Amino acid sequence: MIVTIAVVAFFVAALGALSRVLRGPTLADRMVALDVILVALMCTVAVTGASGFAGLLAVLAIVGFTATVAVARAIERQGGQP
Repeated sequence: MIVTIAVVAFFVAALGALSRVLRGPTLADRMVALDVILVALMCTVAVTGASGFAGLLAVLAIVGFTATVAVARAIERQGGQP
């Protein structure tokens, strides 16, 4: 029962973040929203107890971090966004 509630909560968070990805308005907003979606996915996998996916969770975390750093550097090179 608790796992179901948690999965639904993560799904709602991902849907909210998806709306921010689609609406923007800035690249930074979109990147943060994508991070929220990634974390919601990772939490869903962790809560469901799929221990066979521990390696996948580590790879997703590394990819998400790397993408965030890359986007932050790109925004910094552009001089920031209003």
